[in-house]
Amino acid sequence: MDSLVSTLFFFIVALCILIAVHEFGHFWVARKLGVKVLRFSIGFGKTLWKRVGRVDGTEYVIAAVPLGGYVKMLDEREEAVPEAELPRAFNRQSLRVRTAIVLAGPMFNFLFAIIAFWAIFVTGDTGTRPWVGEVLEGTPAYRAGFSKGDEVLSIGDKTTPTWETVAYRLMADASRGETLSVRVRDADGYEQLRALSGDDLADLADNGGVLTGLGLAPMRPNLPPVIGEIVPGEAAEGAGLRPGDLVISADGEPQKEWSDLVSLIRKSPNKRIQLAVEREGVVLEVPIVVGGLEEGGIRYGRIGAAVKVPEAFYDEYRVEVRLGPLEAIGASVTKTGEMSVFMLKMLGRMLIGEASVKNLSGPISIAQTAGKSASYGTVYFIKFLALISISLGVLNLLPVPVLDGGHLLFFLAEAIKGSPLSENIQMQGQRIGLMIILALMGLAFYVDIARLLG
Repeated sequence: MDSLVSTLFFFIVALCILIAVHEFGHFWVARKLGVKVLRFSIGFGKTLWKRVGRVDGTEYVIAAVPLGGYVKMLDEREEAVPEAELPRAFNRQSLRVRTAIVLAGPMFNFLFAIIAFWAIFVTGDTGTRPWVGEVLEGTPAYRAGFSKGDEVLSIGDKTTPTWETVAYRLMADASRGETLSVRVRDADGYEQLRALSGDDLADLADNGGVLTGLGLAPMRPNLPPVIGEIVPGEAAEGAGLRPGDLVISADGEPQKEWSDLVSLIRKSPNKRIQLAVEREGVVLEVPIVVGGLEEGGIRYGRIGAAVKVPEAFYDEYRVEVRLGPLEAIGASVTKTGEMSVFMLKMLGRMLIGEASVKNLSGPISIAQTAGKSASYGTVYFIKFLALISISLGVLNLLPVPVLDGGHLLFFLAEAIKGSPLSENIQMQGQRIGLMIILALMGLAFYVDIARLLG
């Protein structure tokens, strides 16, 4: 229940932040260019909070349904405008001014992402060193010659200090359909080149994840099965286990790593297991009845014990990426641009059937990711906000009526024709655009529900 509340809370926080950023772009540019703004609303439906600005009488509103927002400007097409206010009406502005106001929303989404990435680059981003732990036979990585102990140094001409940058570079470059050159340092310390063919990379996004699709697994530290913490009131405490106990075996099976013990326990909900533990040099037999935990409709075993992690144990697996303020500007602009292009390419591939619609994420998936990223820490939540902000910017620029890109399409037609399109054509376009958006939302919900059902 707490997890659901947390997920909903951070989902709403993320939506409100990103909607505010987008609509503030329209609002700020409109005000700067002399257009009167009547209302700035985050959300739709019933008004929960409202304040009226003292200077211009603008209504600032927070509404009940936080699935969007809008900026309402003075416009003769919507209501009568006093003659004295006509110069401030949106529809009376030049094509250049109207284009700037409409374009400002998506541009502020991109600007938010740039600022977010800049802040992360400057303060330092900690990631996992890209060491290869396992290469599955018959996979693209196996055919390319990857082996256990390889450290991925660069892909193409871009360095890859963390697994996150490896996955990002693979996703960004995979759609080109070209062979990728990957430079690694092998287990013996020699630099080698591995080549991933374009054919193997073509459907990378559809194979259950970038690294999984390649057949790579990151190297993980091996922790001995020493108990570091006991959760009060759970099975481990009831059985008499203590911090510092070394689990030697379970039901006669040797337990060499903590992951072995976790795997066995998770497969044994509500079962009795005989543990052999070493405590202060003495081996003890400890029977324990495993508890249970429900996750996604499946019941897993749990005993309420955490592993003991030696001090600085993970240090060699971690790496911090930090850039200077000026260098970070270029890096953040480049990353935002590359992510925008990648999202456009993925949308294009889905439209022509080259990529699966399983890559779509609807509100359910976004909410889950919002909750997870927030639980990992502030940096992860900011990264999540940056990526969703880029998505909003890209989607809003699509030439679909009712979106900002649709308005820009009408403006382009106006520039070519020399006069605005008729009200009837614009209205028909809005109806078609609304149907497209509703169909896309329905598809995203379907994919989300299908994903939840496995």
